[in-house]
Amino acid sequence: MKYTLDYQKYAELARRVAAEGSVLLRNEEDTLPLRRGQRVSVFGRTQFEHYKSGTGSGGMVNAPYVTNIIDSLKEDGTIQVNEALEQQYREWLKEHPFDVGEGWAMEPWNQEEMPVDEELAAQAAGQSDAAIVVIGRTAGEDKDNSAAEGSYLLTALEEELLHNVCHAFEHTIVVLNVGNIIDMKWVDRYQPQAVLYIWQGGQEGGRACVDILTGKVNPGGKLSDTIAEDIEDYPSTENFGDPVENFYTEDIYVGYRYFETFAKDKVKYPFGFGLSYTKFQTEILGFSVQGMAVTAVAKVTNVGGVSGRETVQLYLEAPQGRLGKPLRQLAAFAKTEELKPGETEELLLKTELTEYASYDDSGVTGHKSCYVLEEGDYIFYAGTDVRSAAEAGRATLTELQVVRTMTEAMAPVQEFKRLKPFFFEEKDHAIVNWEDVPLRTIDLAERIRTERPTQSKYEGDQGWKLSDVQDGKITLEQFLTQLSDEDLICMTRGEGMCSPKVTPGTAAAFGGVTEGLKRFGIPIACCSDGPSGIRMDCGTMAYALPNGTLLACTFDPELVEELYEMEGMELRKNKIDTLLGPGINIHRNPLNGRNFEYFSEDPYLTGIMAAAQLTGMGKYGVTGTIKHFACNNQEFKRHDANSIVSERALREIYLRGFEIAVKQGGAYSIMSTYGPVNGLWTAGNYDLLTTILRKEWGYQGIVMTDWWAKINEEGEPGSGRQTIPMVRAQNDIYMVVADAASNSAGDNTAEGLADGRLTRAQLTRNAANICGFLLRSVAMERLLNREEEECTELHNPISTEGAGDSGQVLACLEMPEPKTGEEIELPLEKLSTKKGTSAVYQLRFPKIGRYELVFRMSSTLGELAQLPISVFLNNTLQQTVTLNGTEGQTMERVVTLPIRQDGEKYMKLYFGESGIDMHRMFLRYVGKNDIESIRNE
Repeated sequence: MKYTLDYQKYAELARRVAAEGSVLLRNEEDTLPLRRGQRVSVFGRTQFEHYKSGTGSGGMVNAPYVTNIIDSLKEDGTIQVNEALEQQYREWLKEHPFDVGEGWAMEPWNQEEMPVDEELAAQAAGQSDAAIVVIGRTAGEDKDNSAAEGSYLLTALEEELLHNVCHAFEHTIVVLNVGNIIDMKWVDRYQPQAVLYIWQGGQEGGRACVDILTGKVNPGGKLSDTIAEDIEDYPSTENFGDPVENFYTEDIYVGYRYFETFAKDKVKYPFGFGLSYTKFQTEILGFSVQGMAVTAVAKVTNVGGVSGRETVQLYLEAPQGRLGKPLRQLAAFAKTEELKPGETEELLLKTELTEYASYDDSGVTGHKSCYVLEEGDYIFYAGTDVRSAAEAGRATLTELQVVRTMTEAMAPVQEFKRLKPFFFEEKDHAIVNWEDVPLRTIDLAERIRTERPTQSKYEGDQGWKLSDVQDGKITLEQFLTQLSDEDLICMTRGEGMCSPKVTPGTAAAFGGVTEGLKRFGIPIACCSDGPSGIRMDCGTMAYALPNGTLLACTFDPELVEELYEMEGMELRKNKIDTLLGPGINIHRNPLNGRNFEYFSEDPYLTGIMAAAQLTGMGKYGVTGTIKHFACNNQEFKRHDANSIVSERALREIYLRGFEIAVKQGGAYSIMSTYGPVNGLWTAGNYDLLTTILRKEWGYQGIVMTDWWAKINEEGEPGSGRQTIPMVRAQNDIYMVVADAASNSAGDNTAEGLADGRLTRAQLTRNAANICGFLLRSVAMERLLNREEEECTELHNPISTEGAGDSGQVLACLEMPEPKTGEEIELPLEKLSTKKGTSAVYQLRFPKIGRYELVFRMSSTLGELAQLPISVFLNNTLQQTVTLNGTEGQTMERVVTLPIRQDGEKYMKLYFGESGIDMHRMFLRYVGKNDIESIRNE
C-alpha cells in the first residue's frame, strides 16, 4: 500500500476535533468569544501544564509536543495577555514544579495551585477586561477519582481563586481541562460568566481551546454524560468503590435514563446539552413509521449572528408494560454542517424500533430470555438535549412482539434487588420501586460440556503454509491439522511487554511467536496501547489524540472516523496491527478513573463512536481492540472486585456498545477485563465470550485477556495460571508472558489437555480465531512481502531516534579485558529513574562478544504497575524491559548486548515511568560464542 501521512493535516484535524468536542455550559452576557484586542488575565497553573490525557496505559503516549493555553493565546495574537501576571506564575512554578508522582498510578489528581488573594485579583482586574481561570484534573488506570477535594471536588485554594477572581472581574471564564465531569456546585456559588469543558484534548488541546475562546471555532460539543447536582445523586454511587463486590442495583437506569425517569430535579446540566455562540431554530418537518423503521426530518436554521453547528437528538419513550422502561433512550442523532447566519439544513434521523426492544430476563411477559416490544405507544422526542426534546411523533403496537429469542446467559447467582419505576398520578416521573433480580436457572457446566468440540485431527507437517489458506489452496481447518498440541498451546500465549519480536516498546507480540509456529508461515502480529494514541515505551514518539469523553461530545462520528484514518496510517507506518482501543465501557459513575478513555453513559452513543474509529483505522488495514469486555466500571481492586449485575442490564447497557461495534463497526479484536462479573472472571467467562459474543452476535475475531489477567473455575478464586477456562471460553490469547515456548508464566493449559478438561478441538478452535485475524492483518502482508509498502511522510515533527532527552553522562568506564562471567559494576550515585529521564554511560568495550546488562531493582507499587526501561547503544534501541510493581521485592531483568566491534560506545537508559528503585546494575561478559553471527547481527 502507498499512502501519505501528512502530520500537518493530522495536527489540524486533531485540533478541530478537540475544539468540536469542547462543551460550553454557560455564557452570560455573551462573554465568549473574546473580542480582538481584549486584555485577559489568565489564572491557574494548568494554563502552563496542559493535561493531554489521563494516566496509565491509555495516556502513556510520547508526544512530540503538547500545546498549552497560555502559549497558544500568545501564539494566536488576537488577545492581549496580562504578561505581568503570567511572569508571576512562571516564577512561582520554579519553586513549585509539576508533581509527576512516584510511578504508576501515583500522579496526584491535581497540582498545587498558586494562591491568589483579593489584592492580586483586584490588581489584575485593573489591567484586564476579562479573566480566564483554568482548572485541571487527571485520573486513570489503577487510580479512580474520589469524591474529595482535589479530585471530583475543588480544593480550598481553587475555591479561593474562583471567589476572588469572580468578585474582582466583571467577566470570568472558567476552563475545565479534565478527563470527565466534576462537581459543578461552585458555578452557583461564584457565578462565573462562562464555563467551558475542554476535556483532555491531546497534544493540540491548548490550541483548540484558544480556537474556542477567540471564536475561530464555535463550540458545538454536547455532554455525553449527565451532570447532577451532587455525586450522591447518581444511583450507582452507593455501590461504587467496594473492594470485594458492587451490586448494580440501579440496573438499566444509568445516567439520564435514571434522572429523566426518577429525579429530574437532581440534574444540573442534562445529557446532550451544550451551548453555541449563535442561536438555532429546530422544527420537525416530518415523522414516519414504515414497519419497524422510524424516520424524523428536522429542519435546523441558524437564526443567530455567527456561523455554527447544531446537533439534533432523537429520544424514545417506550410503554412501561410489565418490564418497566426509562422515560428516555437516545435513538438517533445528527449534526449539521457549519451553517452561516440565515442558512438552513434538513437532517434525517433514522432508527429501528427493534433496536430498542427490552430484554425479559424474568419471563414476566411470557417470553423469558427474549427481546420484546410490549404493546402501547412508542413516543419519539426530538431536540438539542434530553431535557428540551419535544414530541416528534409516535408509533403504536397493538400487541407484544418478540424481536429476538436468546439464551439465558450471564445471569447473577447472588440475590439482590433492582430499581423499577412505579407511576402513580404523575406520569412525567416515576416513584422508586424495587424488585428481585432473576437468578441463573441454567446449568453452565453442562452447557459447556454439551457444546464443547471434540473432533480435531493431528496429521503432522504437510508442508503447508498459512499463505496457502490465503491463496485458497487449502482450508484453514486443513492447515491446522499440521500443528502439534504444543504448537496450539503456544499460540494461546502473547509475549510482552516490549517484545523484541515486534515494534520496539509496544504491548505484545502474538501469533507465530515460537520457532515451531514460524515454520508454518504464521506471522507475528503487534498490538499497542491505547485509546489516546500509540504508546511505545522505548520513547518513540507518536501523536497524542483527544480523549474518549471529548470524542463522544463531538456527536460527530464522521469527523472521528476521519481522525482515526490518520491514526490508522500511523499504526501501519509503525508496523502495529491493532491499537488497544477504543475503550468502550459505560460511564456508570463519574468517579471511575478510566472514564477519560471511555465515551459516555449511553451505550448507543458509545457504540457509534467505537464503530467510527474502527472504520477509520480499517481503511489502512489495521484495527482497534475494543475493550474492556465487560463492566470495567471501577479501577480500585479491579483485579478482584465482583460486578453483580442483572442479565437485562448487561444486555441493554453494558454489552450494547460492544454489540454495535461488532455489528456496525466490524470489530475483530476484543479485550476482556481484569475482574469478575457475577462471580466469573471475564477472561474465562463462557457465556460472555461464546454464548453471547460468538453465537448470538456472530463475532468472527480474536479475544485477548487484559495484561496478566486472572481466570477462574466457578466458585474458585482467580489466578493468572488458570488458563483452562480461558481456552474453553474462546478467550484466545493470554496477555502476556515472557516466553511462550517455555511456558514462562506456568499456565495449566497442557495439564488440562492431558487430563481431559480441555480437548485438542478447543485449542484448534482458538487457533482458527487467531489465524483468522492474522490472515486479514498487515502482519501477513509484511511476511509475504507481496505488495510494496510505501509511506510518504510530510511535515513530521516526530523524532524516532532514541528517547527522551540526550541524557547526562553518569560515568566513563574503561573496561578491563573481561573473563566469562565477570561482572563490571555501573555506578548508581547520580542515576535518576524518574519518568522521562535518560542516563548515559560512556563505555569502552575491549573486545567483541555477548554482554549482559543486569538490573537488580524493586518497586513499592502493586503488581499491575508497568515500569519500562529502554536500553540504547549509540542511539540504537537494543531492548525494552518492563518491571511490574514488586511490592518491595527485588527482581532481576537482563538485556543481552551483542558487541560487534570493540571500542567506545554510549549506552543510554530511558525510564518510561517513575517508581523503580535501582539497587545494582552491572555488565556481565558472556563470551565470544558465535563471533561471526555477532558481527552480522
